Amino acid sequence: MKDKQLSKYQINKRLTFFIALFPFILLTAKANTVNTSTTVKVVKPKGTTPFLKPFTANYSILHKSKKVGKGVRKLVYLNDNTLEYSYKSDISWLIFSDSRTEISTLNYHGDILTPLKYEYKREGTGPDKHYVWLFDAKNNTATNVKKKKTVTVDFSKHLQDTLSYHLQHRLKMIEHPEQKQFVYPVIKTSGKVQNYVFQYDGEEELMLPYGLVQTIRLKREVIEKKRITYAWYAPKLNYLLVKLYQVKDDIEQFEIQLTSLKVEE
Repeated sequence: MKDKQLSKYQINKRLTFFIALFPFILLTAKANTVNTSTTVKVVKPKGTTPFLKPFTANYSILHKSKKVGKGVRKLVYLNDNTLEYSYKSDISWLIFSDSRTEISTLNYHGDILTPLKYEYKREGTGPDKHYVWLFDAKNNTATNVKKKKTVTVDFSKHLQDTLSYHLQHRLKMIEHPEQKQFVYPVIKTSGKVQNYVFQYDGEEELMLPYGLVQTIRLKREVIEKKRITYAWYAPKLNYLLVKLYQVKDDIEQFEIQLTSLKVEE
């Protein structure tokens, strides 16, 4: 059935898959240039020294090979041990629109990130959403600011928010490139904690809008939802996420591809 012939139920269902896909985008990069012919040396973290330079990474969002939106990731250092990791995206597909912004404020030490604050805004077709969470690792608490509700959580296992875990994942890949499985406890906007698991799934050379890149492919499978997400990371770009693809019930959902990268010196 063609896209323009989709029923309202089918379109809403696919939009839901898209909304679930976006938070996964997105990870940061260390590179000296956007020229793919330049080899970038992987730099491992040393203490609290910023080991990832401030950057902006741009992505195209595709559905059935057609561009339907764009996304951008930014990393900014606020001081010697605090950084801000943000994400903004816009999509227009059929009768739907979706615009969202996520911002995580984090402490860092080596390759370990500790969330301080998380904010999420979403506008477009369907209900708008706005969440603000404050985190207190010392006292193992997380507070939903708008609902004025505090829950007890366990920061001893390096708890992440629904955006910061992307950056934590990339830093772990930089520090432990031989590792085949990664598990991250993530506090969701509901206040519940869930483990996100990523498994090594092979290597592949890709031609993307950014250029030709050699990649490591990981897979995340959510069995109860019959959803599989494949993510490709480029070792020579310090394990930047360069492509992401998701299927649900064996049906293609959305694809994300890196288009450009700007890193501040």
